Amino acid sequence: MSAVAAVRVPEVTRRGSQTAIPCLFMRGGTSRGPFFDARLLPDEPALRDAVLLAAMGSPDPRQIDGVGGAHPLTSKIGLVRPGTEPGVDVEWTFAQVQPDGDTVDTSANCGNMLAAVLPFAVETGMVVPSGDRTTARVLTRNTGMVAEITVATPAGADGTRHVSYEGEARIDGVPGTAAPVEIGFLDTAGSVAGALLPTGRARDTVEVPGVGAVEVTLIDNGQPLVIVEAARLGAAGYESPADIDADEALKARVEALRLVCGEAMGLGDVSGRNYPKMTLVAPPRRGGTLSTRSLIPRVCHQSIGVLAAVTAATACVIEGTVARDVAAGVSGTEPTVSVEHPSGEFSVTLGLDPADPQRVTRSALLRTARLLMAGDLLVPRSVWDPTPTRQEKHA
Repeated sequence: MSAVAAVRVPEVTRRGSQTAIPCLFMRGGTSRGPFFDARLLPDEPALRDAVLLAAMGSPDPRQIDGVGGAHPLTSKIGLVRPGTEPGVDVEWTFAQVQPDGDTVDTSANCGNMLAAVLPFAVETGMVVPSGDRTTARVLTRNTGMVAEITVATPAGADGTRHVSYEGEARIDGVPGTAAPVEIGFLDTAGSVAGALLPTGRARDTVEVPGVGAVEVTLIDNGQPLVIVEAARLGAAGYESPADIDADEALKARVEALRLVCGEAMGLGDVSGRNYPKMTLVAPPRRGGTLSTRSLIPRVCHQSIGVLAAVTAATACVIEGTVARDVAAGVSGTEPTVSVEHPSGEFSVTLGLDPADPQRVTRSALLRTARLLMAGDLLVPRSVWDPTPTRQEKHA
């Protein structure tokens, strides 16, 4: 466990006609977005969400009046605070905004943005590094998932330790190299759907309007996924994201399947939700274990999400799944599954219970992160102006 600092929390201030909120803009894995100290934001969820939407510039497809990147992968937010539970150093809430949407979804996970949580905590003094490597337990408030995260924290010339962002680690979907962020998930099964296999089966056949009977694997090992053979929906499974995004008929079939599977997974009406994610699978082509095309859920991912990769990898080791049918052989009690995606591959090492090889006990992977910008993020005072309330407290 790392030392958690009792540091002074910076204040939200006024800047002319706007409210200035301290913020670090960070890349986590293949995603990026603003990170905030959650203690600075409104406690009331509706007001907090209004602030986040204004910060991102939603709803607007271009997000021209905010810092969103006009794509779901760059419309993500991290809300971080010191841990409030025993055994937890840091906790965070992941918030997903759609560029043209007017809601903030805090029900799902994001393993990519998770990679930036410990760097944020060190940068803001929430966690004080005491060695060349700093490890902390991070709780994802969205789903109750706990991960152990390790980052490099070397000492500078003045003896002060800092997060190192430079290194030789490379992840597909991000140019260049960076320092590794090691993530070990301790218990992710049923993160949203309540069970690894929400229906109790490795394979289900569902009836989809306009498509017919479709065999799927409904699984949740950190991310609720619908895994379907690409060929069953009229795809090859090797298309570029642009080709999939341009194929309206394919996307309509995928969405129709998603709505049916959401109900089957016990998630109810998912038409307005960002899960379950859809994963089209095919045999590997580049020496990996499985080829994937992931929709999040209505836009094709340029690579694949961290927890989607963990869940897809898990499906490869379970007998009877759709993924197992097309995957290259997986063996051993600690197999490394190479999940191919449009930008390359994503390796996940799984720990299997020797007494029950169908039970995944842990998963480990490597990501990278980088601090891109530090300062204040501004929103109109008409959206949120906490200054009068703060002044009244001190009156």
